[in-house]
Amino acid sequence: MVFKDTIITLREAVLDFITNAKKSHALNLADDSNVASFECEPTIELRARLQEILATAYHEENESVDYAALHASAAYADYRECAAQLNEFNPDSLSREAQIVFWVNLYNALVLDAVIALKIQNSVTDQLAGFKFFRQAAYMVGGKRMSCDDIEHGILRGNRGHPFLPGSQFHHAPRDPRRAWVIDPPDPRIHFALNCASRSCPPIRAYAAETLEAQLELAANHFIALETRIFPETNTLFLSSIFKWFQADFGGREGMLDFLLAHSLRDERRDWLIQNRRTARLRYAPYDWRLNSSSPKGKT
Repeated sequence: MVFKDTIITLREAVLDFITNAKKSHALNLADDSNVASFECEPTIELRARLQEILATAYHEENESVDYAALHASAAYADYRECAAQLNEFNPDSLSREAQIVFWVNLYNALVLDAVIALKIQNSVTDQLAGFKFFRQAAYMVGGKRMSCDDIEHGILRGNRGHPFLPGSQFHHAPRDPRRAWVIDPPDPRIHFALNCASRSCPPIRAYAAETLEAQLELAANHFIALETRIFPETNTLFLSSIFKWFQADFGGREGMLDFLLAHSLRDERRDWLIQNRRTARLRYAPYDWRLNSSSPKGKT
């Protein structure tokens, strides 16, 4: 454990330095100490503010965001007030469903906020292959700095760590108190609920604890149905790169194929996969990291 924690310490120090992700910096730090209290239960209020954002600036038909309109909106100002209150909120008393909802909604809202705050114009991967964005995009939650990477790889993926980096996301307890928030075992369907402001990402939705199961099923079914392609002539199954990066989250190749059969593949693709799962060649579509913006430089 000591050796693994040493690797994490060195990795974090190097990444913080090259990405300029300062531990004292977070996007929801208020300019003054007069931060209002939550109007209702924090997870409910966060969801309500995210819904307002989506109603203001999200275009369902092409899954794009009008970031200029969002920046100028009252919904964004209200959301920013809500985000500032999170520094005083500790989510460890929430149920598993409420925790997943809180962190998924927070991740999606944080990404939208960070695109504006960090002045992203073309892609969240423009600098250092995205490492800079996903580490600088961070909020203080319950007195702890939580970046997008912390939320995704540390909390929602059961502290499995970034797929391209060694080690888990957090140190082992009790050294890193954020481990108390880790959701374990993780639910692989969260990969189809997180949006990273890119064209190949799943749609943005506001999730609720009471409907979480149905919403996650719908998210997985919808994404897989749209992104899965079969080419019988070459015995090839084309999938989103999400399955390549996070194959271990789905239980390896066999677990991933089981997941595909259980989610959405109800047409001729299901029959083909059942017949050819042992010999099928898996290929992964290039991920389109261009910003999901409705402006001329983004998605139209």
